[in-house]
Amino acid sequence: MDHRRRVFVLKAGVWLACLIPLGRVTHRFFLGDGLGANPIEELEHWSGFTALWVLTAALGVTPLRRITGWNDLQKVRRLVGLFAFFYAFLHMAAYLALDQFFAWSFIVEDVVERPFITVGTAAFLMLVPLALTSTRGWIRRLGRTWVRLHRLVYASAVLGVIHFFWKERADTLRPWYVALAVGILLGVRAYFALRARWRGARA
Repeated sequence: MDHRRRVFVLKAGVWLACLIPLGRVTHRFFLGDGLGANPIEELEHWSGFTALWVLTAALGVTPLRRITGWNDLQKVRRLVGLFAFFYAFLHMAAYLALDQFFAWSFIVEDVVERPFITVGTAAFLMLVPLALTSTRGWIRRLGRTWVRLHRLVYASAVLGVIHFFWKERADTLRPWYVALAVGILLGVRAYFALRARWRGARA
């Protein structure tokens, strides 16, 4: 299989994998239990949990590429990141439109007075400039600044985990799974960064 075909198959697989959660929740809504007794809350939980896991997957692309040497993985990092933003956007939209009905005074009060919403909002806002500057044109315009800007994804992931912990006060098992995955991936990235800096210093 030539390079272009491998990349096409890889991207198609990523599209399929990232759309599975949306397909499952759509099936539940139209053909299943209708998202339970509180569909708005269920939609918020589903979209937030999915966004965090897809964001974690985006963080894992580069470490996996370095460990396996499969450089084609770099071709899908931006795609996975955009899917993470898509689900985070659905999470925010469900809160703003379905939960609060765009009652901005109550929304502002929530953001100011409820720490888990404050942290979650900050995590989402950090993803906005990353999504907007993910085109090839912006990558060329920003140059090295683009790399520094997109490091916000690390802070967004950490804040997303904190948001999840503070929201799930009674059951912290699922947040711990996500926190462990994010911690391992950030640790691996830090290891490779320090190793590259050490080799550069030696050279």
